[in-house]
Amino acid sequence: MNERYVPEQPNHFLRFLRVIWMSVDSVRKVLHLIFLVIGFFILLGFIGSMSAGVPKLPASAALEIRPAGALVEEIEGDPFDRALAEVFDEAPPQTVVQDIVDALEYAADDARIEAVHLELSGLGVGGLSKLQRIAAAIREFRESSGKPVIASGDFFSQQGYYIAAHADEVYLHPEGIVFLQGYGSYRTYFRDAIEKLKLDWNVFRVGTHKTFVEPYTRMDMSDEAKESIGNITDQLWDMYRSDVVAARGLEDGDVQQFSDGLLDILEATGGDLAAAALDRGLVDGLKTRKEMRDRFIDIVGKNDDHPDTPKLIGMGEYLSVTRMLNGANQQDENVAVIVASGEIVGGTQSPGRIGADSTSDLLRSARNDDTIRAVVLRVDSPGGSAFASDVIANEIAALQDAGKPVVASMSSVAASGGYWISAGADRILASPATITGSIGIFGMFPTYQRTIESLGIAVDGIGSTIWTGEFRGDREMSDEARQLFQVVIEEGYDDFLGRVAESREMEKADVDTIAQGRVWTGVDALENGLVDELGELDRAVAIAAELAGLVEGEYGTKPVRQGLSPTEQMLVDLFSVASRFGYEPVSREPSSLERIAQRVEAVIAPLTRFDDPKGVYAHCFCEYR
Repeated sequence: MNERYVPEQPNHFLRFLRVIWMSVDSVRKVLHLIFLVIGFFILLGFIGSMSAGVPKLPASAALEIRPAGALVEEIEGDPFDRALAEVFDEAPPQTVVQDIVDALEYAADDARIEAVHLELSGLGVGGLSKLQRIAAAIREFRESSGKPVIASGDFFSQQGYYIAAHADEVYLHPEGIVFLQGYGSYRTYFRDAIEKLKLDWNVFRVGTHKTFVEPYTRMDMSDEAKESIGNITDQLWDMYRSDVVAARGLEDGDVQQFSDGLLDILEATGGDLAAAALDRGLVDGLKTRKEMRDRFIDIVGKNDDHPDTPKLIGMGEYLSVTRMLNGANQQDENVAVIVASGEIVGGTQSPGRIGADSTSDLLRSARNDDTIRAVVLRVDSPGGSAFASDVIANEIAALQDAGKPVVASMSSVAASGGYWISAGADRILASPATITGSIGIFGMFPTYQRTIESLGIAVDGIGSTIWTGEFRGDREMSDEARQLFQVVIEEGYDDFLGRVAESREMEKADVDTIAQGRVWTGVDALENGLVDELGELDRAVAIAAELAGLVEGEYGTKPVRQGLSPTEQMLVDLFSVASRFGYEPVSREPSSLERIAQRVEAVIAPLTRFDDPKGVYAHCFCEYR
């Protein structure tokens, strides 16, 4: 008997799921199409930006140099992260000294640039040697071009005013202030807090003036530290005052009187801080921002698109165009410039920190590059790991063994480990205001066994030698461990002395008399035989070329630094184009708690960066503000 066919009843649930899936799939296709269209336009924009040719500069304009944040030898941070942050205007403010120097050099011979505006309200910290280098570039610009340099600021910090003083005209906002506090050094001391926390901060050092460890062993600054630091700060302040007096045509003592007698001066001006600066000749006039715009309109004319503003071009845009037009200053034979800036630590580090591996890679790259005949190492470092310093020093020696002379060019600081990596160079140059020396060694090994004992926690065990389990933070250091640590520290100091003595052709005992962890200015270092000459980066390049037998005018300079890979550069370019279409990453301001955490992290950062395998450090506290 045949069974009668019964049609299958539709499954309403499956039909519902099918409708949902079709809807989702349709949305997916639409979104896919939208993203394809967006990507197509971004690609067109990217291709257009790459093929648009060299951007045009205005026929006439004033170059506006507006330094922001700290003056540095190189921008800190991972190059890719930094490049992306700059695309979206989120990069922490920093200004490279060489950029200012280059901009002034280009502008001197550029007929389109009729004047320079130095807007210095946003300038942060910067070593005096960096300020002096910028001031020298301003003087050269004025003398060679005859074009006016006009400085202005809502507020002049000590660093900002030094640069402003070297301009033809200096203007301050009527509600502004010039504040010159001199140079000094203050630190936070933790000994009592360490004791209250029941920590044992075991410290080992060689050098009567090796003061880096003092905050962990004292509650005040030692007499030795005061003597050494006082000598440095007095010299820096004398240089600052004499330079400003000469630049502004003031009388000797005017700067000191303005700083020391500020309260009396304010009483005479009715508390008007800007009038006080004008009354004492520190500035030429008081002008609002509008009045400053009008001043430059008188010089270079009005902006075609914004008639109430003058024709200005920013330093960043100007450099991007002029460097593109002029091309790289490289030839078949070159002097390489390698920047070693920041603390010296192990491993691979981003710019702004000197890594044993990453800096060695740069030195090896220069050694293996047949177009490089000599190397200038631009050092701006207070030191750090002794082991990492030694690794870098060995790579410098390898360069010299390969027949490539090395010249150390000291920036604001080249002390302790910074001097260690400089000492073996064929020549050492410093600026008068460089902080260098600090030839000394220390080690620290904190333990917290008393802390945990107070909580009812104990540590016990057994080992096969006297060293088993010895270097644990939860156990007290034994006498043998202390002796071992001290032997290692003394050997490190002796090695440091020996290296300096051999490199500088001095007697070891003579090096010891100027070592002991003591810091010196470049002027003192020259007198003591620690450097060969006072001079800046351009002089160091010329000496390196001379040592390599290169003919003036027939060699180039070649920066050797960490850069972007082709893929990273392509991504940066794509994001740059995307930003022109209005794309911005999601960002937010840090919370108050995050800001506090950042400040705490900055305080404890030196401790967290201690990574020397033997616990031996050549580090200087060389911050004088």
